[in-house]
Amino acid sequence: MGEVAALRQLVGQVQELWDLYGANAHPLPRWYLLDFEHGSVKDDYCGGRTGYNSELLKIMETNQSPPRKRPRRDRNRDKAPCSNATEAMQHEIWKEFPEDLFETVVARLPVAAIFRFRAVCRKWSSLLGSDSFSRQYSEAQRGLPWFYTITHENANNNVAMYDPSLRKWHHPSVPLAPTKIVIPMASVGGLVCLLDLSHRNFYICNPLTQSLKEIPPRSVQGWSRVAVGMVLNGRSSNDGYKVMWLGNDGTYEVYDSTKNTWSRPGFFPPSIKLPLALNFRSQPVAVGSTLYFMCAEPDGVLSYDVSNGIWRQFAIPLPLYLTDHTLAEFQGKVMLVGLLCKNAATCVCIWELQKMTLLWKEVDRMPNIWCLEFYGKHMKMTCLGNSGLLMLSLKAKRMNRLVTYNLLRREWQKVPDCMLPCSRKKQWIACGTAFDPFPSALA
Repeated sequence: MGEVAALRQLVGQVQELWDLYGANAHPLPRWYLLDFEHGSVKDDYCGGRTGYNSELLKIMETNQSPPRKRPRRDRNRDKAPCSNATEAMQHEIWKEFPEDLFETVVARLPVAAIFRFRAVCRKWSSLLGSDSFSRQYSEAQRGLPWFYTITHENANNNVAMYDPSLRKWHHPSVPLAPTKIVIPMASVGGLVCLLDLSHRNFYICNPLTQSLKEIPPRSVQGWSRVAVGMVLNGRSSNDGYKVMWLGNDGTYEVYDSTKNTWSRPGFFPPSIKLPLALNFRSQPVAVGSTLYFMCAEPDGVLSYDVSNGIWRQFAIPLPLYLTDHTLAEFQGKVMLVGLLCKNAATCVCIWELQKMTLLWKEVDRMPNIWCLEFYGKHMKMTCLGNSGLLMLSLKAKRMNRLVTYNLLRREWQKVPDCMLPCSRKKQWIACGTAFDPFPSALA
């Protein structure tokens, strides 16, 4: 066996020398790579054994040099056509590319790619504002919603937007309302409704394009707190939208963007006891044209159908030991999220409203290993987004956690800290809402 290994090594060295100097060297005698493990002495001289290395044998019998591996640069040069021909071919292809198909492709790009796309030229930028692209974008399957939040830093209000797909925070360079302190209240169709501290002046904005519109102030004077919800008139915001506010005393108004006016359609039924005791920590949720508000005393849900002006009230007992609860929506179902606090233990739980029994059924809860971090702490929870994907702000003394919960996948995920680009100081999220990233949504 030692002789076999030595012979194989010798043949390999000869082959290397042949590769390097075979073109200029003298013809070499024929070499045979023999299989000593299976061959016999009689067969060695003839070279007719099938156990030999046939490729090397043929090369050495004909005294030809083995094929050399050409440099990659030379192979690519032969394969690639000339640049002029390529440019001409691309021009011939793309000049006939259908415009509607072009919009269909762009409408399915990620949001960040769309904004890079619009920076290419004016034609592409104007394309994103067209009605046809808006229709294509609304029909395309969308990803996860974004979150529009307000952060506090040195008594200043800063806007921060979170993209859960990339797990990245975005900070708009120019604030939407630099002279106003506004609170995000609701969203629909890519638009966010903002309300100032007087609870009277409303603003509609597209956080992606930084467009802002101030709508007429509500006719009711006063500083009372209100709950605000939004619904669409059609399939997208281009068909119009409605904004509704509701106070504890039963007063309410509905703003129609197509008419640019406030009105009070329908009437408040006398069977509903006033005051309402609205839970202002819970944002209203929209299912179709119906808005759902969380109430207390008695515990339950109050609904209003914006299309026909009909009110309904449902008395639904809350789960035991529940605090800091808020409504949520998922695929047309009304959900509930809140903190379960018993003794020193605290856990975040998710419930679904059963339509037949009008009871809350628990469907999921935060992993126990996460809940151990809250043990013995006085926790407070705020829900910043309540449609499909939840963002929960969990606070205690010297502790601030942001987590998301995907209602479809039933998946919990921690949110990275929100920090300004030029600062390493962590930003504290004060309030926020979820919105669907819609580049062509117009207020």
